[in-house]
Amino acid sequence: MSSIEIKNSFHKLIDKIDNEFILSKFYSIMEKATESKEGHLWDRLSEEEKEELLCIDTETEDDINLIPHVQVQEKHKKWL
Repeated sequence: MSSIEIKNSFHKLIDKIDNEFILSKFYSIMEKATESKEGHLWDRLSEEEKEELLCIDTETEDDINLIPHVQVQEKHKKWL
């Protein structure tokens, strides 16, 4: 689907919605999506959050810190 087709379909979808709450939520999501620039998530993080993510990344390089996928699935199977 081209950008023009997506926009047209999007407009039609919005026009069909009569629920003000849904429209308001939809608007809020779209507004936030257009405000955030791609690749700028890192800049919005605090120094503490950045350090934590870098630490996590380093820890994942050692297999001893990883949990096998099967084990995670078993633990959380009631939600999967």
